[in-house]
Amino acid sequence: MRKGLAAEGQDLVLAYNGHVAVDRSGFSIPIGRLTAVIGPNGSGKSTLLNAIAGLLDPSRGSIEVLGGPPAKQRQHIAYVLQSTKVNEVMPITVAETVLMGRYAIRGLFAPMRSSDRAACRRAMRRLDIADLASRHLTELSGGQRQRVFVAQGLAQESELLLLDEPVNGLDLVSTDRINRTIIEELERGTTVVTTTHDVAEANKAHHVLLMAGRVHTEGPPATALHPDRLSDAYGVGIVHLEDGSLVLDDAAHRPAAERHVHFERKK
Repeated sequence: MRKGLAAEGQDLVLAYNGHVAVDRSGFSIPIGRLTAVIGPNGSGKSTLLNAIAGLLDPSRGSIEVLGGPPAKQRQHIAYVLQSTKVNEVMPITVAETVLMGRYAIRGLFAPMRSSDRAACRRAMRRLDIADLASRHLTELSGGQRQRVFVAQGLAQESELLLLDEPVNGLDLVSTDRINRTIIEELERGTTVVTTTHDVAEANKAHHVLLMAGRVHTEGPPATALHPDRLSDAYGVGIVHLEDGSLVLDDAAHRPAAERHVHFERKK
C-alpha cells in the first residue's frame, strides 16, 4: 500500500450472491483525512464500506486497510452502520450499547476494565448523551439513538472511523453534534470515511469517491464533484440557476416527477 494512505483498492470487484455491486475499481483513502463516498441509491457506497470494514471479501482484485487485509484490522476499524435494529424485547441501555464498542479490543466475553468504561463515558459526553446512560434505546428519538451508535464507534478509539450516512434524516441538534464530532476526530488524527447523498456535505471533505456501480471518479471535491461527472454518475442533468447555484435532478430519491434539489453550490 502506498505511503500516506489508510486504505487502497486495486482492480476491486465486490459482489453479493453473484450480483456485482461494485465493478472493477481502484480507490484510495488518505490517512488522517475526511473522505466522502457519494452516489445515487444502489451505486455501491455501503458495499464499499463493508469491504473496507472487512465484512465482505473481494470477488476480484485486492484491498488493503491500515497496511494489511481488512479482516485482520477490525480492532482498528470502527464501523457505524446506517441503520441498526434495536431489540424491543431485550432491554439494553445507552451505556451498555456504547460499551459494546470495546468488544473489538477486549473480545466478546472478556471482562471490561475501568479504562474501557472511561472511554465509553468520554464518548457519551462528546455526543451529549451522558445524561441518557441509563435509558433504554427504545425510549430514544431517532437522533438520540444515532448519537448512541456514533458514541459506540468512538468508544473503540480506532484509527479508522467508517460512518454510513451518519446524519441522514436527523434533527438539527443531532446533525450538528455528529458533524462536530467528526471534526474533532480529524483533529485527533483519525481517518474518517462517510457515505452521503448530500453533495454539499461531500464538498466539505478532503477527498471524494463518486460511485456509480464502480468508483466513477475520485479526488478533491472540485474534481470528483464537477457537474459533468455528477451528471454522468447519476444519469441525470445538472440545472444551472440564475443565482449561479447548481441543482441536480436525482430521480433515484423521489419516484414523483418533481425536481429534487440535491445541492446548491456557488460557482
